[in-house]
Amino acid sequence: MKDILIIGIGAGDPDYLTTQAIKALNRADVFFILDKGEAKDKLIALRRLILERYIEPGRCYRLLEATNPERERNVVDYDASIDSLNRDKQAVFEQLLGQLQDGETGAFLVWGDPALYDSTLRILDGVIAGGMALEYEVIPGITSVQALTARHRIPLNQIGRAVQITTGRRLREGWPEGVDSVVVMLDAQDSYRQVIDEDLNIYWGAYVGTPDEILISGRLAEVAEQIATTRAAARQANGWIMDSYLLRRGGREA
Repeated sequence: MKDILIIGIGAGDPDYLTTQAIKALNRADVFFILDKGEAKDKLIALRRLILERYIEPGRCYRLLEATNPERERNVVDYDASIDSLNRDKQAVFEQLLGQLQDGETGAFLVWGDPALYDSTLRILDGVIAGGMALEYEVIPGITSVQALTARHRIPLNQIGRAVQITTGRRLREGWPEGVDSVVVMLDAQDSYRQVIDEDLNIYWGAYVGTPDEILISGRLAEVAEQIATTRAAARQANGWIMDSYLLRRGGREA
């Protein structure tokens, strides 16, 4: 039986780590690092910084690295592309977990929180279903949504109203019914432009919690092009971008 820790490391700032996460880091013997390419070296560097900062002096550990598979873009069948990606990731996980020695505890460092827009838990369940004997524990982390609202100094929800978390692809299908606040993640196509005629405020953030952090807020109709231009420039400069935003009817709160 292999013991695995799934540790949420927060949304960019090493200070976001919880006490529980720090304790979990010091239980692990092996850390699995998935390399997303040269453009995202900063994500790997942050994980290394966290290990150096929080693991107790004298405690030995090792790193096992592998290339993280990329999803095929601009395909007709989105769901099929996700299924293919998760199969590829499962094969990588199985290869990494196969290197864990008897008596060692392995750990995956998950950006944000493992329960929000992250595939690690689903993939590990697939590994278990495939016959590998392992137990895993989940340590929650501060999500990108929490970090975004904190940096903009706004509540996530309006009083007595629902919040929906969705993707840019879903937003392009139209504003969700029955909600006044929508958090949008995984939007590569500036999908807020599809609802620019709605009476909305937007609270946008990129690289939140990192030295590269960018924040823009205001009436959507007034700042949409500023966000699009800023986002494109940041992606060009860094080679990648990680952003999210909250759209809201009726201002800051009910």
